[in-house]
Amino acid sequence: MSLKGLLSSRSGGFRPQRSEVGSALSDGERLAMLDELEKSGLGWFWASDAAGNLSYISAAIAERLDVPLAELLGQPVNTIFSAAEREGRAKSLALMLGAHKGFSGFAVRAARKPEGPVLRLAGQPVFTDGDRFAGFRGTGADITDEFHREEETARLARYDSLTGLSNRHRMAHQIETTLTAFKAARRNCAVMMLDLDRFKHVNDTLGHAAGDELLKQVAERLARAIDRECEIGRLGGDEFQVMLPDIDDRGVLGDLAARIIAMLRQPYSLEEGRCVIGASVGIAIAPHDGVTSDEIVRAADLALYAAKNGGRGQFRFFSGELENETIFRRRLEQHLGEALREEQLFLRFEPIVDAASQSVQALEAHVCWNHADRGIIDEEEFAQIVEGSSLIGEVGIWAIGEACRRATLWPDSVRIAVNVPVPLFLSDGFVEQVNEAIEASALAPGRLELEISEAVFFGDTNVVDRTLAALFKLGVRLTLDEFGSGYSSLAYLRRAPFDMIKIDQKLVAEAERHDSHELGLVRAIVALAGALQMDTIANGIESASLLAALGQCGVRYLQGPIFCEPVDAETVEEEMAG
Repeated sequence: MSLKGLLSSRSGGFRPQRSEVGSALSDGERLAMLDELEKSGLGWFWASDAAGNLSYISAAIAERLDVPLAELLGQPVNTIFSAAEREGRAKSLALMLGAHKGFSGFAVRAARKPEGPVLRLAGQPVFTDGDRFAGFRGTGADITDEFHREEETARLARYDSLTGLSNRHRMAHQIETTLTAFKAARRNCAVMMLDLDRFKHVNDTLGHAAGDELLKQVAERLARAIDRECEIGRLGGDEFQVMLPDIDDRGVLGDLAARIIAMLRQPYSLEEGRCVIGASVGIAIAPHDGVTSDEIVRAADLALYAAKNGGRGQFRFFSGELENETIFRRRLEQHLGEALREEQLFLRFEPIVDAASQSVQALEAHVCWNHADRGIIDEEEFAQIVEGSSLIGEVGIWAIGEACRRATLWPDSVRIAVNVPVPLFLSDGFVEQVNEAIEASALAPGRLELEISEAVFFGDTNVVDRTLAALFKLGVRLTLDEFGSGYSSLAYLRRAPFDMIKIDQKLVAEAERHDSHELGLVRAIVALAGALQMDTIANGIESASLLAALGQCGVRYLQGPIFCEPVDAETVEEEMAG
């Protein structure tokens, strides 16, 4: 059928009277106007017969769809076009056409070109004088750009713009609908909450662009790590969430969480440099740990908090007692300022032994807390409480001052070692504070050893180099802590004035479990340190076999429970006097 035939069709009501068109144009003039409209691309026309086959379509539509006009005419309309779907909610074109009712604003694509242009179709049914259905007459328009804009707007409302993962709103909706659907069928659903360890430090030192790129890589690794049906979302910042339907096996979930943690702690290559982070995971399972979305997410969040307090880089399942534990731990964090003001903190000291002479060469200071209600909070638990606290710098400088004061009561041959938190090292005035502690105690600078984590090298290079040089000039000894934890680089070993390398405790522990390979790494570190005229120290030693193996590797200083657990200052002074 031609456009002229379409217009002159006597089928029910499609052909307007002159009074209805608002002008005195002749049929020929109207036909020419519509022909120009078709050619302009502003409006197109189509028609179908009673059987639903396409009887007319503007040539411009066929050209836009890149499908020959002859291959369209005579074909069923519902096989030529398919609904342009959004989130799988598209209506059926066949049902709409089969209803013999008018429609408008229906978005379609050519069935054979599913990635092609998007058209908006409108149509009205045409009936004969005897009310017999004769087909559709309708219009079309190219809405490809508009459709994609709307699609992107809808996507941004559901997905994280940075990583492409589901956002907080979509995750909440998916968990809620899944739990509701699963409730009657008594099906299980697990929810994991993930938090990145040390991400804030990367963001603060390498910049937000590096932080954004890191989050993208984390999202990609998460998708690779989880090899089963799931929904992964980024809730904001460095917090992620995973929903795993139809699983309650703690063994399987534990293995999956361990794999996620292992993958996320592998080194990342960014434009601004190489970095290593970690991850903590909390797990809750519906309906055991909660029935509603709010209940299960809160349970997973409590488990995450417990995992972070357990030393980070771990996973924990929700259990009933976690709630009271979490509340109490948060109260402890709030009371930390009071502990500093009221002198509730104290030091315990762990001996560092010369491997050759088996004599104590230094003592490492550990901070503990004599809490009014809880009693003694030991060094391990205290380290978990203070990590991430805004007071970590104040606690660190207090420890340096107190350690210097205590060390003046010991023989001059015994040094004091103190761990320096990364935020304290990078803070303004750190070197001046160390100098004040030395002068106030009258301790010889060479008796103070500052243990500095590899993580400081993520900071501003100029600030780090300037601080290290000032400390060296001050005369204190510098130990590179946690060497082998993932940041290790020869670049900063060559330029930094370290006196000693402290081998990462996890590497030492692996050496005891797996022996040959890890001990080979220890030997390599000892050789590297020797070439750079640095000493080495290994801590966390518990067994005689590991002690002997590390000695054979050439490690100069040794530390761990095999010698002595950390003891209070009074015990140290008594032993020194004896």
